[in-house]
Amino acid sequence: MGIEINFEGKVALITGASSGLGARFAKVLAKAGAQVVLASRRVDRLKELRAEIEADGGAAHVVALDVTDYASIKSAIAHAETEAGPIDILINNSGVSTTQRLVDVTPDDYNYVMDTNQRGSFFVAQETAKRMITRYKGDQRKQHRIINIASVAGLRVLPQIGIYCMSKAAVVHMTKAMAVEWGKYGINVNAICPGYISTEINQEYFDTEQGQKLIEMLPRKRVGTPEDLDGLLLLLAAEESRFLNGAIVTADDGMSVQ
Repeated sequence: MGIEINFEGKVALITGASSGLGARFAKVLAKAGAQVVLASRRVDRLKELRAEIEADGGAAHVVALDVTDYASIKSAIAHAETEAGPIDILINNSGVSTTQRLVDVTPDDYNYVMDTNQRGSFFVAQETAKRMITRYKGDQRKQHRIINIASVAGLRVLPQIGIYCMSKAAVVHMTKAMAVEWGKYGINVNAICPGYISTEINQEYFDTEQGQKLIEMLPRKRVGTPEDLDGLLLLLAAEESRFLNGAIVTADDGMSVQ
């Protein structure tokens, strides 16, 4: 018996969609039939991505979103639903990092990471979930999906990025809390914890001597690509994953079991 995952009629909001994993997630969901709403601060990049998706036969919308600004979150989600319709799937992907020792972290550094990765992710999910809960109360057949993008760094401490690790550990626990509280409203909340993934943001580092040394320490001496997360993304977003709730799924090529 074959299973074909199809997102026709679904609306997916992807935060941090202007580059990297977010852009890939948007392309994959659009290719599978979803209307995608692309959200980030870099609207010019979003418009370029929208053009790519539309050229490939998909449907995409653009909304400006600053996840560190609560008013921006509320406005962007309202705009998304006006443009595309009720949100069925949220890919909660916005994230930033700094590289430094903990003794060198300033209040500005701390706020920069935590305001985006933890606080921003929480309020994006909360505002989206409020609308999902209202719809579920009107029709209990409704299924919704929230996928928080955490990191293997939320499960183990990695050097030089302690604040990032702390923020992603909070996202892991946040996912579990949301799954417990919102599951009864037909919302499945799960998290993906990627390992080292090569994107336009970090490729230059992986090409350096230090980056190559890091790769040599990994189980299969390689880093992943955004495409390596396609199958997991589709699984967690699909209605067929209705029994997955509160799952923290590691996709790190075996790094965390060394």
